[in-house]
Amino acid sequence: MKRILVIAAVLACAVALNASAQDATKTPAPASTGATTTKKAPLTAEQKKLQKEMTAKYDTDKNGKLSKEEKAKISADDKKKMTDAGLGPKKKAAK
Repeated sequence: MKRILVIAAVLACAVALNASAQDATKTPAPASTGATTTKKAPLTAEQKKLQKEMTAKYDTDKNGKLSKEEKAKISADDKKKMTDAGLGPKKKAAK
């Protein structure tokens, strides 16, 4: 009987450690959203340069950010450049 209790306690600890490790890879989002996000890899020098080029080219109101309307005006060639460089929305994997 004691063996079963010890085994159950060990399994409970293992599950708790695993759950704790998984939570450590996520960072909390701002309190207003209530969601969690995963950490993003830092941008490479090439990605930063391309991002600055696209912002300079398409930021018509010169606020340093691209609005939805400005993003909609990005050409197909520039979208491909950004996707090839690893910028832009990520494609969802098929399940």
